[in-house]
Amino acid sequence: MENQQKKGVSRRQFLGTAAMGVAGVAVFSSFAGCKPKVIDTDLMVGFIGMGQQSMSLLNGFLQIPGIKVVAGCDVYGVKRQRFEKRVNAFHQKAGNKVEVKTYEKFEDLLARPDINVVVIAVPDHSHARIAIAACKAGKDVYLEKPMTFTIKEGQELRRIVRENNRILAVGSQQRSDPNFQHAVKLVQTGALGQMVKVNAYVGAPPKPYDLPTETLPSDLNWDLWQGSLPNAIAYNAQLDPPITIEPEQNEQFWGAWRWYKEMGGGFTTDWGAHMFDIAQWGLGMDKSGPVEISPIGDGAEFMQFKYASGVIMTSEPFDEAKTKGVKFIGKDGWIEVSRGSFKASDDKFLPPAKAAGDAGPYETKVPHQANFIEAVRDRKDPIVPVEIGHSSCTVCSLGNIACELKRTIKWDPATETFVDDTDGEATKRLHYQYREGYKLV
Repeated sequence: MENQQKKGVSRRQFLGTAAMGVAGVAVFSSFAGCKPKVIDTDLMVGFIGMGQQSMSLLNGFLQIPGIKVVAGCDVYGVKRQRFEKRVNAFHQKAGNKVEVKTYEKFEDLLARPDINVVVIAVPDHSHARIAIAACKAGKDVYLEKPMTFTIKEGQELRRIVRENNRILAVGSQQRSDPNFQHAVKLVQTGALGQMVKVNAYVGAPPKPYDLPTETLPSDLNWDLWQGSLPNAIAYNAQLDPPITIEPEQNEQFWGAWRWYKEMGGGFTTDWGAHMFDIAQWGLGMDKSGPVEISPIGDGAEFMQFKYASGVIMTSEPFDEAKTKGVKFIGKDGWIEVSRGSFKASDDKFLPPAKAAGDAGPYETKVPHQANFIEAVRDRKDPIVPVEIGHSSCTVCSLGNIACELKRTIKWDPATETFVDDTDGEATKRLHYQYREGYKLV
């Protein structure tokens, strides 16, 4: 089947495909539009983290009726200024009488009783600690992916969410994309036949930190930025990209912390939280995972994940362009899905096309955010609840652990423990010791 000629759809068709529901595929009716139901009570929202990703999320949340963004937090003063300027301008234009306040410490924002919802978009190493504090403070949480920095953090966050009856959604917005939903439908309904292999290309694991030390901006609290990390990180502007207010110049690149193992998971978690997530969903492995994980090395160029069913997922590219996406290969056909493209071994597998206008930046996917707000209103799980966010994140972390150990590791997804870990080295990497003064729960 792999040698058959590829059939494709254009980006315009891709952006316009309709959402489809099917048994076993979680698709919410609200995705057909960008607005949840309107009710009388406004939800007061605070943002924790005000970098590039947060600004995209802000643009999306401000479009949802019944949402009032009233507060923000960041350890970088100039980014607090930008947030105030943008949100105040929005409220002024909309005729809203809203006072917007910003804070350096997230604890001060969480202490406000008027805030119902928080959006957390900070570096990965602070995800769990802040999200747990938010849940304990009675807030519902929209948390950027990957859900946590370590597997242990994910386990604890999952527990705290349920013990405190909070709604937590993970920002895996591809699950709200009609084409990814269509791909999963094909796999789960057996349209491609028995699954043979999955290629989910994400990129390389993290590397050791090697950026030179630079002069620290006077309005950046670097100690708070480092948070629970046990070893001091030398400041470099690439870690928290600078901006200016007058003249306005936003980030010119993504924060580089994600590429270094001391504070991020490399491409494995940055893109794996999207593409491994879709592969898990398609294979019916949500809230579960692989049983054997092999690293790059020993003649293997890519990570390999083996499931109890015998299906193998690799992190290898499926085209010459090394597109970050997922290729499902079945006995009766194959499909390739990525952001902006859908290809198949046969036209019958292509999603239905609809005319569509400009859908805007991919990172601003209002249907995904609207689903979270609907979940908050109705007190129900969103499309990516904490359990799914955790299982998808765990797959990413397992890949990095195998690569760091340079050996195949075995995993029991039911108990979330390593099998045959005789030297205990894999188990040690479920978490790390927070520096003095910081705790997870």
